[in-house]
Amino acid sequence: MKRVLALVGITIVLLLFALPALAQEAGGGGTNRNDVVMWVVITSGFAMTIASAACGYAQAKATAAACEGLARNPGAAPAIRFALILALVLIESLALYTFAIVFLKVTAG
Repeated sequence: MKRVLALVGITIVLLLFALPALAQEAGGGGTNRNDVVMWVVITSGFAMTIASAACGYAQAKATAAACEGLARNPGAAPAIRFALILALVLIESLALYTFAIVFLKVTAG
């Protein structure tokens, strides 16, 4: 319970400090188009990095679980192999979709 209260307290404090960061600039401060494009490129790189890391971790866990399942029950090899390949395809699609979105966003900007 203390942990939850500490987390809620920290979140409230961070949100209160974030409010001045959202304040409007004094006098005609606009955003430059080049700045927006630069941030799109930078955040796209972070998005692809996070998606690739998550996919790598998920694929490692799926493969480890499949190997453990095959070691425990070799008779179920075809079913486990099919489930593993299907899972790996679905996991890899996350990285491919992220790459496609990043590519479209960066080339359109």
